[in-house]
Amino acid sequence: MFYKLHFFQHIWRQIRLVGSLPYFSLLVLILPLLLFTSGHNSLIAHDEGLYASRARLMFDSGNWIAPWDKAHHKTPGPYWLIASFYKLFGISDTTARLPSMIAGIFSLLLVYEIGKIMLGKKLAWLATVILSLEFLWLQYCRLSTPDIPMVFLVLLAIWSLIKTELHPRYQYFWSFIAGLSLGLGFLIRSFMIFLPIIALLPYLIWEHRRHRHLTNPILYLGFFVGLIPTCIWLWLSWLHYGNQSFEELLKFVVQQGSNDHYDNGPFFYVWNILLKAFPWAFFGILGFLLTVHRPIPRYHLILVGFPLVLFIELSFFTTRLSHYSLCLYPFIALFASVGLNWLGNIYQTEMHSQLPLKKDRINLLNIFAKKNLPRSLSYSFGGLGVLLIIASIVVLSWDGSDIRKYATIGLAMGLGWLILPVVWIGRYHFGQKFLTTRYWIAGWLIPCWLALAAIGSIGLLSDYNPALRTFLQQPAIASIIQTNPVYFVEIDAKTKVLLNFYLSSRPQQVASISQLPALSYALIYAGQSSTLSRPYRILGTGEKYLFIQILSEET
Repeated sequence: MFYKLHFFQHIWRQIRLVGSLPYFSLLVLILPLLLFTSGHNSLIAHDEGLYASRARLMFDSGNWIAPWDKAHHKTPGPYWLIASFYKLFGISDTTARLPSMIAGIFSLLLVYEIGKIMLGKKLAWLATVILSLEFLWLQYCRLSTPDIPMVFLVLLAIWSLIKTELHPRYQYFWSFIAGLSLGLGFLIRSFMIFLPIIALLPYLIWEHRRHRHLTNPILYLGFFVGLIPTCIWLWLSWLHYGNQSFEELLKFVVQQGSNDHYDNGPFFYVWNILLKAFPWAFFGILGFLLTVHRPIPRYHLILVGFPLVLFIELSFFTTRLSHYSLCLYPFIALFASVGLNWLGNIYQTEMHSQLPLKKDRINLLNIFAKKNLPRSLSYSFGGLGVLLIIASIVVLSWDGSDIRKYATIGLAMGLGWLILPVVWIGRYHFGQKFLTTRYWIAGWLIPCWLALAAIGSIGLLSDYNPALRTFLQQPAIASIIQTNPVYFVEIDAKTKVLLNFYLSSRPQQVASISQLPALSYALIYAGQSSTLSRPYRILGTGEKYLFIQILSEET
């Protein structure tokens, strides 16, 4: 009996040891957020549908160089990546999104590795979890776009540059990887890769006397090797389209840099990041101030200089879109871990035991500490949680309302926010000293995890066009669109993009319904049926669309 007990104790210790491993615990937290769905998937028309449908065109045509009618305005890296997954796993929404999911997981692990070097294991783990809980980051990890793969390559380059300093014996290997990553970044994201490269210049130039990166020929060798796939594609494309191949690439950059098509002002990223990285952006600002006040030796120009320069670049770049700022989100998470940890240290100590202010200098952060910011935040977000719970219960009591599914998100987050005041009251009013900083920090992480898990579970991160999906999945329609060409008249641009992906052959546009061939199949708006002067039969109906077959005049 004693030996059996000893055996089970040994097994339990091994399980606890595995559970304590940072990579295991991070994957346990992150993977559900990437995988939770309602069981259905459908693409966003822009930009996800564009990348998925263009990759399908490459895959279906077998032409991976020049499948377009005219020269393309983007480098083919994202299309090659997605089409490669089509070849491995078949064509589907999930397959199209796999490259971003995988790149997202590796990006999170790189953030942990970078944070471990700069801030230590504890803050690195916290930063990685925070990054996975930033809404925009998680959303783009689940979209078939090139943004997260590019961020992965940038983080890999930064990590490799740091490893070059830490391990001079292997500096040539790490220098080559750093250059290769940035070179491949051009294949994935075209000229956009030069924004993070420029943001690295303060570190590369001002710290040059220490690391000597700029005079390392292996770094440049890796960069040019990374450019080889792009150069081969450009040469083959030039053989097909001529100089138009270069002109389209440059013209697209000029247009994006000189015209604000979306009327987003110079302060767009300020409010957009605060909103889409809530509440972590506020902790990030605090962590940024703390890091500036106490610079991180050796890596200050990476941790502070890189995101600061990149933020300025993006703000001056005329076309401002949310996903352009994704390269900033890992650094927001790193700063947020610093800020949240600082607040946690204040939480751990009673208010009356705070250190006094220095007489020779007024320190703003110490003033915040004196006012016991953690207590105020705990009660404020606890109050917010109560409001969310009340609002969610009210919405859930409504019958037949589509908004009811959103109430589960508010309810999950509201219940989670109650952890903060409960932990605070338990420690400082009921003397439960076991409620340490870890419990208080968990009170910030758990509500966001629950909310994002709820968002994923009801399909808001995977099923973006359910109406079109259910329409095309009708048995009578699904069997036809896989083997027959489909026509359309005056379909909106977003629907056309989605049809390019979901139909086995690209839909063909005609100028008017009268031009539809006999016995052909067509997708039309429901209102267009009244203008049909030819006999037809309806094969499927949806909220906005009809799927019809044009009958011959003799029928």
